[in-house]
Amino acid sequence: MQGQLRKEKLSFEIETECAHCHAPLHLSIDSDLRYTIAEKDAQPMVFTPMVDFGKLEDPSIIDAF
Repeated sequence: MQGQLRKEKLSFEIETECAHCHAPLHLSIDSDLRYTIAEKDAQPMVFTPMVDFGKLEDPSIIDAF
């Protein structure tokens, strides 16, 4: 999202774990919201929040959550 707002190509990696079984998860995401998951059998729920920016009163999307 940040890359789209700033019109820059960004990418990042997330190291986390499953909230249910605590198995490690490694995700790579780019500014076009394409993602890959390193663990072959993992099926995490990955989504983008639906926010109406025209009605957003908070200073940033982070504050809205």
